[in-house]
Amino acid sequence: MNYDVARREVVNFFVVPKQFFVREIIEERKPLASTARRAGWIGCNILLNQIPTSGKVFVVQDGRIRPKQEVLAQWQKTLFLREEGEEARGWLIEVMKCVERIGRREFQLDDVYAFEGALSALYPNNRHVKQKIRQQLQVLRDKGYLDFVARGYYRLRACD
Repeated sequence: MNYDVARREVVNFFVVPKQFFVREIIEERKPLASTARRAGWIGCNILLNQIPTSGKVFVVQDGRIRPKQEVLAQWQKTLFLREEGEEARGWLIEVMKCVERIGRREFQLDDVYAFEGALSALYPNNRHVKQKIRQQLQVLRDKGYLDFVARGYYRLRACD
C-alpha cells in the first residue's frame, strides 16, 4: 500500500493471491539476538519485486478505485496456478516474469530464450531449460494467459 499523508489518501493498494507465494519471493532474515525477548525468532521479507505484474492485483491504482469486475477478472486469470505443484508453479511464475521483462505484448520464442542463462541459474539441476521454457509457454497458452499467434510467436493477453 502507498498513501499520500498530506491528502490522507491511498494512492496504490494491491493484494497478492496466494498462488504467487513461492520460495523465490521469501527472504529469510537473520534470527533475533540472544538478548531479544523472542530470541532465535526468524522473520522473513516478501520480495514484492519478484512477483510478476499479474500477481499484483490492484484494488486502488494511481489514486483510483478499480472496478470490482476488473479486480475479480485479474484475480481469476491466474487461479490456474493453484492447481500446480510448488516446482511447476515456480517455473510458470519465472517464465511469466521473463515474458513481462520483454516489454512487448507480442514476442517471439527467441525473446524468452534470451533468459535461458537466468533460468539455468535458478534451476541448476535442469539441463533442458529451452525445452522447459517451451513447455511452460504451452501451459500458459492452454490456461489463457498467452495466445499462440504463429510458430514461435506469442501474444500476452491483457491483464486488465
